[in-house]
Amino acid sequence: MLNGLEATELKISEVLNQSPTFRIDSDYFRKEFLSFDVGKNAAELRKLCTIRSGTTPPDRDDELTEGTILLKTTDIRNCVMASGDTAALYRISDEIASRMQETALHSSDVLMNIVGATTEVIGRTAFVPSGFPDANITQAMALLRVKGKRLNPGFLFAYLAGEYGQKQVRRIARPTGQYNLNIPEVGSFKIPLLTKFFQDSVAERIQKANERLEASHSLVGTAQSKLTDALGLNDWRPDAASITTRTFCDASSAGRFDAEYFRPRYQSLLALLRRQGKTLHDVARLREDMFTPQPGQPFHYIEIGDLAADGAATSHEVPGEEAPSRATWIVQPSDVITSTVRPIRCLTGLIEPEQAENICSSGFAVLTPKGVPGELLFAYLRLPVICELMDLHTTASMYPAISTTDLMRLPFLLPDDATIKKVKQQITAARAARREAHALLEKAKQAVEVAIEKNEASALAYLNK
Repeated sequence: MLNGLEATELKISEVLNQSPTFRIDSDYFRKEFLSFDVGKNAAELRKLCTIRSGTTPPDRDDELTEGTILLKTTDIRNCVMASGDTAALYRISDEIASRMQETALHSSDVLMNIVGATTEVIGRTAFVPSGFPDANITQAMALLRVKGKRLNPGFLFAYLAGEYGQKQVRRIARPTGQYNLNIPEVGSFKIPLLTKFFQDSVAERIQKANERLEASHSLVGTAQSKLTDALGLNDWRPDAASITTRTFCDASSAGRFDAEYFRPRYQSLLALLRRQGKTLHDVARLREDMFTPQPGQPFHYIEIGDLAADGAATSHEVPGEEAPSRATWIVQPSDVITSTVRPIRCLTGLIEPEQAENICSSGFAVLTPKGVPGELLFAYLRLPVICELMDLHTTASMYPAISTTDLMRLPFLLPDDATIKKVKQQITAARAARREAHALLEKAKQAVEVAIEKNEASALAYLNK
């Protein structure tokens, strides 16, 4: 009669005795959740951690570039928070930060999104490594700080980011406009208390992953420094004058009448970058392969929040019937995607071979390199002065964006062959280091699952393979 549909029969007493959730909806009692078991030696998260939600200060300045980092849900990606990945993060002033001391981040804190527009965003976790800059969190996140010695924070992160942690998120998260969890609900999560040796072994992999991530950031930074020097930008001394005079013809031909555009700083920068007469259009084609979602056909989606500050573009699967309206462009390997919204944040990524046919947001411009390596185009668009020029061409105030027409007209200065080769080598090495980091994280998560489903000996054998 049910034609293959899932059904569960429960006593009313079992349904009503569900503190702290008090849920009576059928989704909460799906068979996969009722069979959930992490072993007899488990404890509720509230007994192992101090759990606090953050604050979103109403008086923050979203354009601030210095001060304490304010992490948002889009910054949490089931990964280690890399110290070199902070340039594009939002900031709050020291005065605001002083009012948020209870959620000021410490080394080995674990973070979890407790609010999210989709089930993919809610429940994302992050691990705060040693040396991470001063930071805090918004009210859409929970801070988990381990107390006592029964639980290793690195192990906790791997567990929550894995299948067993995420299954509890899927069960408890409530869709009320957007998905959310409250602090008592997070505290009810069941955590398996495996041996200290096994927990420490998992945490070691998390530490190694962090080292590879930091290496990736360092390599990208070195490549950009090499490119900056080769283009003569290190020797460039911008004109500090705040006043200039231009004729009406100058303004008319530029299509701009605002004083900011004609500041001597920008005009001297444009003159330097126009030495070869090339524009972005000469070295890249604007790819505009449109995507049409189909019900029943899931796709991998890259949105602005999936792009890390070092250029790593992650993606997540979305059902065709739930496609966001901004899921627009089809991307291919070696394409360079750059955010046209708030370009000053330097959000540019390079598409990996395994991301062929992924879909990205309309907030990106998708560029296919012509005659230059994608690694060079990627590094060039991330240079702070190039991002500053992009920002100069933005319009609107709430979500300032550069048009693709203005983007493709930006000057492009080609470096010498030796620099091109070096930049390509370093960006390639950086991408390899990031892949190694993600492989280590994935192995740590899967080892936890093996330990729960089989035993620790099997999990250690897998971890050390």
